[in-house]
Amino acid sequence: MTLHRFSFPTTIHFGPGARRLVGDHLKQRGLSRPLIVTDKGLASLPLLAEFRSLLPALSVEVYAGVFGNPTKSQVDGGTAAFKAHHADCVIGFGGGAALDVAKAVALMAVHEGDVLEYAWDHPNVRPIVNELPHFVALPTTSGTGSEVGRSSVISHDTTHVKKIVFSPALLARAVFADPELTLGLPAAITAATGLDALTHNVESYLSPVYHPLCDGIALEGTRIAARALVTAVREPGNLAARSDMMMSSLMGAIAFQKDLGAVHSCAHALGTVVDMHHGLANGIMIDHVMRFNAPSCVHKLEELARVCGVGSTPDEFIGWLGKVKADVGIPARLGEKGVGASHVAALVEVAIKDTCHQTNPRPCTADDFRRLFEGAL
Repeated sequence: MTLHRFSFPTTIHFGPGARRLVGDHLKQRGLSRPLIVTDKGLASLPLLAEFRSLLPALSVEVYAGVFGNPTKSQVDGGTAAFKAHHADCVIGFGGGAALDVAKAVALMAVHEGDVLEYAWDHPNVRPIVNELPHFVALPTTSGTGSEVGRSSVISHDTTHVKKIVFSPALLARAVFADPELTLGLPAAITAATGLDALTHNVESYLSPVYHPLCDGIALEGTRIAARALVTAVREPGNLAARSDMMMSSLMGAIAFQKDLGAVHSCAHALGTVVDMHHGLANGIMIDHVMRFNAPSCVHKLEELARVCGVGSTPDEFIGWLGKVKADVGIPARLGEKGVGASHVAALVEVAIKDTCHQTNPRPCTADDFRRLFEGAL
């Protein structure tokens, strides 16, 4: 038999009020000068001001240069802010983009060169040799699960091509997953990030990579999302539903260390070519790709249907995905977001080069991607 290696090392503080533990956590470790990395949208909101008020004995600086998909220039700005503040730790506070930039800032605070030179597929990839500053993560959305991930997705500023820096060194030393931080999310963001979490769980379960621990997590993460997603969108103040979606997001990100699939390759292409929000792209494409996948993973799709309580066949599961999209306002087709036939060639070019589809249950050729995108228009 082949030998396998498994690791689940992240310390997670989960539940309402978890954010209140951050100050003591840092002080107990002798840290006093945190840099909060967050996005422009959160910078002026009471949410961030309230969190800062919980760190009274610390010298806090905020870098709020994150917006849209994270880019090299955002990492450069955050690294400069870290050094100017003489910071001794990093707090990632925000959605997936802010957390990805925060990880990369911690990396570049103690390494030379260009952050994209640390991407795993760079022809002369630089090694991560220095210990990173203490990094803690507080997610304010329930989607990417970046708070428990060991990767940072950073885009080139001009080409918009996404590159992945991957290393266990990027893992947060502690996660403070507080669902109260998501209570103010607009319905559209709740829906898009929720579909992202659902997609992570589904695709990681369908990946043929051997990892029964992740399979169990992914199935439970899917079950939790199935019961909570629509409620979280329709009842934004429902703390139980918000907690469920935050847990599903965490679980999906833990599970996808066994890799993802073609939905993500499509989403990465849409992010690159038309700058579509990642969760929205996953949400639009998931049922189209599942229909393509069905012949190669019948039994697993049957299990997903049972876990979600929607039947026992692949068609019932795929039909349920379409209904969830409609219930939470995710478009059924790409054309509703301005994607047209003129984009298809560029989308295919990016998708086929993306690594995620290499662990799709059904192999994807360039022609397959072309048919998927055209069928989703």
